[in-house]
Amino acid sequence: MANVRLYGITKEFEDNSVIKGIDLDIADGEFVVLVGPSGCGKSTLLRIIAGLEEVSSGVVEIGGVVCNDVEPSRRGIAMVFQSYALYPHMTVAENMGFALKLAGTPRDEIGERVGRAAEILQIGHLLDRRPKALSGGQRQRVAIGRAIVRKPGVFLFDEPLSNLDAALRGQTRVELARLHRELGATMIYVTHDQVEAMTLGQKIVVFNGGVIEQAGTPLELYERPANRFVAGFLGSPRMNFLPGNLAGEEDETVLVRLACGAIARVEADASNAPPGARVELGVRPEHLRIAADGEEHAFPAEVALVEYLGDAAIVHAAVPGVPDMVALKCRGDCPAPLRGDRIRLVVDAARAHLFDEHGAAFARAPARP
Repeated sequence: MANVRLYGITKEFEDNSVIKGIDLDIADGEFVVLVGPSGCGKSTLLRIIAGLEEVSSGVVEIGGVVCNDVEPSRRGIAMVFQSYALYPHMTVAENMGFALKLAGTPRDEIGERVGRAAEILQIGHLLDRRPKALSGGQRQRVAIGRAIVRKPGVFLFDEPLSNLDAALRGQTRVELARLHRELGATMIYVTHDQVEAMTLGQKIVVFNGGVIEQAGTPLELYERPANRFVAGFLGSPRMNFLPGNLAGEEDETVLVRLACGAIARVEADASNAPPGARVELGVRPEHLRIAADGEEHAFPAEVALVEYLGDAAIVHAAVPGVPDMVALKCRGDCPAPLRGDRIRLVVDAARAHLFDEHGAAFARAPARP
């Protein structure tokens, strides 16, 4: 296997700058997910690593070797694309072993590698079929198997599950995680689906506009987002953002006066911000709750929609001064309010986030003695 190191990577198409100076280290055997909205540059970076795009500047290093001028076939990588790109006239076994055949690999070795990959992917019973006789999930596993037989140092995945239905995507995510554990391979995976990023990645790299906004473990990014963009991109339903102003401190928490006039609390370090500074309070739906009668630091809301999910209900409510609906997640064993109900909401101060007017996150409050 191999590590991947990128230094100062830029990529321009005519006058359009797509990648704007990226540095990234990917350890040997690590599963890294590149995530971000469409057009942010994540697939372009993957193609640069693969050698399918030339860098405008910077260095691509794979396994300790500078690969800027190395042909894709000699980089020790294998790529799985969004489209399966299987040869329709070939069987599954022939599709999986075709690259080895072109490389002059002995027939017995091809058969051994194809059989081993089919065993790992649980498609041994499909080896004599042609692609037209396979389901979408089976075709994707064949495409992955075609990569496995090459024994690459690095696997590259470019949105490989986007053509599958929701249930099959979930099943295939589990299979990919199992595959990574079994192979111990370096894997770089591109997606715009934050659920895939959170469930698959050992490290998540969040892209936006050709730059890296934040990189870290799923838990780090979820609980300690560096800015408003990362906070809003990860999590489903997305984080709520409530505009307001700093209104002092109380019991070692920061007070935020919301646009509706109510006061909310958050554990953050706002000591360097001036009183009255414009801020946004960020709170995930699972960290909001309906206030008890007479409870302080609650703000009013009117229920607009309730989505029942079985184990939980997502309540969407309108809050004065907040442009978007606020989402609240209620457990399935607690009765959810009804459409049209007027309720009061309380923020979990220890789990909420605070962002300045430029979108940067305030640090967490200093640890209490």
